[in-house]
Amino acid sequence: MDWSGLILLVFLAFLFAWLLNRIRRFFRLSNIAYAGVMIVFIIAMLLIWGQNLR
Repeated sequence: MDWSGLILLVFLAFLFAWLLNRIRRFFRLSNIAYAGVMIVFIIAMLLIWGQNLR
């Protein structure tokens, strides 16, 4: 099993979370909206990674 794709997705998730935190402060989003966006992002990244395992 190739883990390099998963490592890249984890890095992208941290980068996305950092950028989203800055955007959240600018638009004054609530914590629930922030958590919802992160959950959708994590699910989408896992689905993309799962497609690459075939």
